[in-house]
Amino acid sequence: MRVIPTFLGAHVVPPEYRDRRDDFVNLVIEEMLPSFVGLARFCDVFCEREAFTLEECRRILSRAKALGYQLKIHADQLSPSGGAALAAELGAVSADHLDHASDADLDALCEAGVVATLLPGCSYTLRSPYPQARRFLDHGLHVALATDFNPGTSYCENMQMILGLAMSLMGMSLEEALTATTINGARALALEDQIGSIEVGKKCELAFWSSNDYHEIGYHFGVNLVKSVLVQR
Repeated sequence: MRVIPTFLGAHVVPPEYRDRRDDFVNLVIEEMLPSFVGLARFCDVFCEREAFTLEECRRILSRAKALGYQLKIHADQLSPSGGAALAAELGAVSADHLDHASDADLDALCEAGVVATLLPGCSYTLRSPYPQARRFLDHGLHVALATDFNPGTSYCENMQMILGLAMSLMGMSLEEALTATTINGARALALEDQIGSIEVGKKCELAFWSSNDYHEIGYHFGVNLVKSVLVQR
């Protein structure tokens, strides 16, 4: 199984640092980030009122970029935090969530080539409105889908479930959802030249489905339709 390590030291401020936030941000910048160079490919931050401010995120991501990390960002999930604009400014590979991103944010992301990764599992768990994928697609963005698997806000590792939610509640067609889970998922990892589609020169990675028609992938929900997988090492 391919694992792409991401350093997410700036997700929430630890309780012992809540009265001295700058000390924690400095710890991330000066000690943590240099320690993971060569071990993690990406650096991610959570840009939100409940997490890290826009300026704190800019400091962390700028330092990470200087150290050679590729960038990701949790942006505009709970409120308009400015994270989407920061992703465009710094040339992040992808921005996750984007529930509250404005039209201007989407235009900036598209121009910068940032992949918009939507996470319907979070909306399902938090009972919050689902971001409408049509907005992102109409702005010309590459849209990816992911589980955001974590025990706090999206305790689901089943991509079929995510694909079904995207179709039923986010306005995606099956073809758009399949694109978002394959080639655009690869784009969100900066691996679109290697995987994500069946093309000459790419690595052979296939999922074989127990179905009579590919439409069942989005229609037959709540079960695992994958019969087997083939992964080139």
